Amino acid sequence: MNISYLINQYPKVSHSFIRREILALERQGFHVQRIAQRGWRDTLVDAQDMSEREKTQYIVRLGIARMMLAAIAVAFAKPAVFFKTLVLAFRLRKGSDTSLIYHLVYFLEACQMQAWLKAHQSQHIHAHFGTNSSEIAMFASQLSGIPYSFTVHGPEEFDKPIALGLNQKIKLAKFVAAISSYGRSQLFRWANYEDWPKVKEVHCGLEPDFYQHAPNVELQQNQMVCVGRLCEQKGQLLLIEAMKALKDKGRSFHLVLAGDGEMRAEVESLIQQYNLESNVTITGWISSDQVRDYILSSQMLVLPSFAEGLPVVIMESMSLKRPVISTFVAGIPELVKSGENGWLCAAGDVAGLVNVIETALSTPNNVLKEMSESAYKSVVARHDINTEASKLALHIKEPA
Repeated sequence: MNISYLINQYPKVSHSFIRREILALERQGFHVQRIAQRGWRDTLVDAQDMSEREKTQYIVRLGIARMMLAAIAVAFAKPAVFFKTLVLAFRLRKGSDTSLIYHLVYFLEACQMQAWLKAHQSQHIHAHFGTNSSEIAMFASQLSGIPYSFTVHGPEEFDKPIALGLNQKIKLAKFVAAISSYGRSQLFRWANYEDWPKVKEVHCGLEPDFYQHAPNVELQQNQMVCVGRLCEQKGQLLLIEAMKALKDKGRSFHLVLAGDGEMRAEVESLIQQYNLESNVTITGWISSDQVRDYILSSQMLVLPSFAEGLPVVIMESMSLKRPVISTFVAGIPELVKSGENGWLCAAGDVAGLVNVIETALSTPNNVLKEMSESAYKSVVARHDINTEASKLALHIKEPA
């Protein structure tokens, strides 16, 4: 079956889970066309991402003039469908937090996709994220008659469902995939009741090679790693507050912040303010293999998020037999069981975070090993990429 994947930015360091899903579908016999809005100029550190970039077609790269010509061609070929979809773009402006020009550009991008979909003989369009990519997929589906679906991750979609037209996107989709039970419940909030059966639960998955053939890396005593974009929703500033409290208590520790992002300057400033330069290291963007090495060299992963979907890095850490410290947010408690395979605390609670970190650092090695084994069993049973891709494949193949 020929299908087309649409992503707003691909490949990307933080989108490795999409790459794994695409490759798993190809192993199951699908012919996957990669389409992205942008990403052809991004700095990449992973060889697999570099390979994926060569396979990807980029819409925005062609420029507005090419998209206008594509729109004219669609208007002449299918005038009724063209204007019906154009009206849909205007309707989405109501309640949106972006100007009409954005929705019209997304419409033009969908027009540009038409020739690519036809050349690929695509039978289904799947988008990741309920933001701009799913809007373009919806327009492309309306213009081409090819059914579409999309995966919702959160938290962005749940922050502004009306502005994103989530109800309309679900209504016109063949199905919608949520990555957790929590995510599914949030889609139920904004979907019409009759559309609830369209909302499926399909988890992000891990490649068995990621954890079955992990290298031998020396474990660093009292080292923790936090993996993710340095941004407001991940809670790194609160984590630095917790590190200061640990240092004031005389605790020995080292924290690795693996990643980069828009809040790096603020995080670095707070580290300097609290004289934590010898206790905290920021790596910048690193490859997935380097992320794996940092997880393996650490005793545990800590992710004090304020808002999430279900972070892939939690799955990665657990698959590598490293317990997780995180928060009671979104889908995280569906995987991390406090005291069993990790520790959870309330989001935004510095004292609570300090308490669970101290508990984790004080846990005897034999208990840590038991928790690590439990973490491994939990994630392997729930997040195997081949199993999850099979679920997605069934939904794609199901009659409309």
